[in-house]
Amino acid sequence: MNLPRNAASLTPTEALTTRSLRLVGRSIDAWGARGLREFPWRATRDPWAILVAEVLLQQTQAPRIAERYEDLLRDLKTPAATLALGKGGVLLRWSGLGYNSRAVRLFNTATIIVERFGGEVPTSREDLLSLPGIGPYTAAAIEVFAFERDRAVYDTNVARVIARAVLGAPTTAVKGWEIAERMVPPGHGWSYNQSVLDLGATICTSRRPLCEQCPLATRCRWRQAGYRDPDPARRTAGTSRPQGAFKGSARQARGNVVEALRGGDLSMEDLIATVDPSNESRVRQAIEGLVVDGIVVVTSEGVTLA
Repeated sequence: MNLPRNAASLTPTEALTTRSLRLVGRSIDAWGARGLREFPWRATRDPWAILVAEVLLQQTQAPRIAERYEDLLRDLKTPAATLALGKGGVLLRWSGLGYNSRAVRLFNTATIIVERFGGEVPTSREDLLSLPGIGPYTAAAIEVFAFERDRAVYDTNVARVIARAVLGAPTTAVKGWEIAERMVPPGHGWSYNQSVLDLGATICTSRRPLCEQCPLATRCRWRQAGYRDPDPARRTAGTSRPQGAFKGSARQARGNVVEALRGGDLSMEDLIATVDPSNESRVRQAIEGLVVDGIVVVTSEGVTLA
């Protein structure tokens, strides 16, 4: 790829000019043109299919989602089809995907799309952000990957690339987003964003980055600084942080409650006995939280998926 001869000597000010940021974006786009990872959601521009994929990807790694995506989408083919399944039906099909609150938000989103937008995913950023569980990243991803707009997506992978290669220093989410937007090569919003996501996920990784394979190796400011510790990505807003242990956590209890109810309604006593009879209070707390989140319902007859 064509990098400027003085790429390694750019000053911090020059590194943030629109021209230099576009050069970085073009380098990333050219790198991605050699071969992006193959995921089923990259073969469509259907806004609903993209929205479903992005909700799934919010807290789960792409390879795991790829295994289930097409089968799930057959049942959730459109917002209307999703609404017709009912919340419980969506939760049943969400088995094994974790974070069941996402299934509820997706169902609620389908409901609003059918009722307010005639069954079509809205096209404006304002309307997208009005949907449950659709934040700035997911809205931008729908704009870019469904409507092919020249916007930026900014997730943990992109934040890591910017902190290390572009700045060589930590950054805030606001500044990171602003830089990301200026890196998008005009007319290449879709391909560039797919490329930078892959770059962060496969080359500029959180641990053991493959710097010798990186298209930004000659201009990476962190590399120029001799990989000075601490890694700037670790202190950058928007990069991932380790989660607490899953075993014994509230997340595990919630997941076990929902999984038990996927087999059918249970009395409170039977549900506690199925999930964890040795810790009744933890199971009851999990149930209470799931009720608040609209995932389960408790009646005089027992507990059921909402």
